[in-house]
Amino acid sequence: MSTLRNARGMGMRKLAWVVPAMLLAAGQVIADDRVTLVTAARIHTMDVAKPVASAMAYDKDGRILAVGDVDALAKRYPQARRQDLGKATLVPGLIDAHAHVGGLGLAMITADLVGTRDKVEILQRLRTHAKTLKPGEWLIGGGWDQNDWPEKVFPSAADLDAAFPDRPVWLSRVDGHAGWANSAAMRAVRRSLAGAWQPDGGRIDRDAAGEPTGLFIDNAMLLLEQARPPMSETTIEHALRTAMRAAASQGLTGVHDAGVSLAELRRFQRLADRGQLPLRITAMADGDGEALESLCRNGLYRHASGRLQMRAVKLYADGALGSRGAAMLEDYSDDHGNRGLMVMSPAQLAAATAKAKRCGVQAATHAIGDRGNRETLDVYAKALGADAAGDHRWRIEHAQVLAPQDLPRLAGLHVIASMQPTHATSDMPWAQDRVGPERIVGAYAWRQLRDSGARLALGSDFPVERVDPRLGLASAVTRADADGLPVGGWYPNEKLTAYEALRGFTLDAAHAGFAEAEVGSLQAGKRADFLVLAEDPLAVPGEALRALRVLATYVDGEPVYEATGKASAAAP
Repeated sequence: MSTLRNARGMGMRKLAWVVPAMLLAAGQVIADDRVTLVTAARIHTMDVAKPVASAMAYDKDGRILAVGDVDALAKRYPQARRQDLGKATLVPGLIDAHAHVGGLGLAMITADLVGTRDKVEILQRLRTHAKTLKPGEWLIGGGWDQNDWPEKVFPSAADLDAAFPDRPVWLSRVDGHAGWANSAAMRAVRRSLAGAWQPDGGRIDRDAAGEPTGLFIDNAMLLLEQARPPMSETTIEHALRTAMRAAASQGLTGVHDAGVSLAELRRFQRLADRGQLPLRITAMADGDGEALESLCRNGLYRHASGRLQMRAVKLYADGALGSRGAAMLEDYSDDHGNRGLMVMSPAQLAAATAKAKRCGVQAATHAIGDRGNRETLDVYAKALGADAAGDHRWRIEHAQVLAPQDLPRLAGLHVIASMQPTHATSDMPWAQDRVGPERIVGAYAWRQLRDSGARLALGSDFPVERVDPRLGLASAVTRADADGLPVGGWYPNEKLTAYEALRGFTLDAAHAGFAEAEVGSLQAGKRADFLVLAEDPLAVPGEALRALRVLATYVDGEPVYEATGKASAAAP
C-alpha cells in the first residue's frame, strides 16, 4: 500500500511540474502578484527571433515568463508589479568567459602594483602596504609589468633587498605567469635554489654565475607559493566576497573561473549554501589534479541554486607573452634563442585531455604562443577523433598567437576561442616587438577566427586586466586605448561589431559554459539575469562603450548591485 501511495505521490509531483510548463507554453499566465513587469526604452534580448523588446515579465523565482511589447504584456499581466526603467537600456547579464575570482580577491587585499611606472613607485607602494603588516609577515603583491618601465627589463631580488632585508616579499607579474622575490623570500623556499636545475614547466632565472636573480617563471612560481604561509579561511572568504561585489558592480552576472581547486570549489559551495553567491560561477578544475579526479569519480558538479557548477578542466599548454614564456615555433623577435616553454609537455597534455574525454569533462586549455596553440589543436584533434563534430565545446583559453594555417582549425574541430579583447589593447605597445611583423597578423585575430566559423567567448582574465567588461566591449570594437590611440585602431581589420562583442560577453559566453538554455539571452523560460544601462551599447560610438553607466545588475530577477550602492541580501 505504501509503495502505491509513493508511486501516486511521485506521479502527482511530476504532474505539478508538467502542468505549469504546459500552461506557460500555451501562453497562459501565473497569478499577477507573483509577476514583475519591467519596461524600458529598449531591451536587447540577443534572441535572433526577437532582438528588441520594450517589456519583460518574470516570476518570483526569477524565471522569465515573456518578452515583448509593453502594451501586450501589460494586458496579459494587469496586476503585475511594475518596474519602469524609463530611458534605460536592458541587456542580458554580462558573463566573463575567463577570469580568476580568487586572484581578484587576493589582488584587492594585497599590495596593488598595477600601473606602476618604475621601481621607485613600486617601492613606495610596498612601503605603504608594509605598514599594515605584522613584523615578519610576508609582503604579497602583484600587477607589475616591466614593459611599463623605462628600462623594460625584468627586476631582481636586489631591487627589493635594501628596502626589505628581512621581510619576505613575493610579487606576481600582471599576467600571473612570473613572480619577483627578494632574498628573504628565496631563503624560505624548501628546496635549495643553488645549482643549474630547473623545474618542469617553469624557469628559475639565473645570472651568469648561476645564482637565482629573484625572477620565477610559470611553474617555478610554485616554489615561492608553497613557501609562504597560507591565508586563513576567513581572509580568503572575505577576498572572494570582495571580488564578487566588484564584479557585480561592473555588470557581470556570471564568471567562468579558470582554474579552481577542490578546496576553492568547497568555499564557493559554502557561500552558495548560505545564499551568498551574487554571481553564477562556472568553475574549471585546476589542472590534472584532485578536482578533475572528483569530476571523474562523482560526475559533473552543479549546485542546487543554479549559481555554481564545475564541468570543465583548465589545462596549461604554455606561459605568457609578456614574460616570454609563451611557447613559440620560432625564436622571440626580441630575445633570440628563446622560444618560451611548454608548461605541460605534449604528452602530459594528451594524457590530461584523454582523461577529460573519458570522464565527459570539457577541456579548456591555456595557449598563447603559436606553438602552444598548435600543440593544443593537435592534442585536441587526436583526443576528439570522430567526436570533433559533436557538442564537446572544448576551448582554447586566450588563443593569442596562431600560425595562419592553424586559424581555421578551431572551427574545423568545433573548438571555442575564449579570448580577452583588452589583452590586445594592453599588449599592443610591445607585442609586435615580441613576435615580429609576420607573426603579429595571426595575433589577437578575432575577426579572422569569427569569419572562419569559430565561436568567440569573450572575457577579461581579471585581475590580469581590470574587472570591467565595458573595457572589453570597447577594445573589441575599437582596438584602441582609452585615448583613442592608435587612430583607427591597431590592426583594425580584426575589429568586431558592437553586436558581435556583446554577443561574445552574453550568449556565446553562456554557450561556452553549457548554460545557454538558462542565461545569455532574455527569452521566456530563461533566468532573469540582466543589466540596466543608462546608454544603449549598440547605438553609442565604440569609444563610448568604456563609459557606459551601469545602473543595476540583476541575477534571478533580484538586484545584486544598484548604482545607489544598495544591494540585495544575496550580495555578500
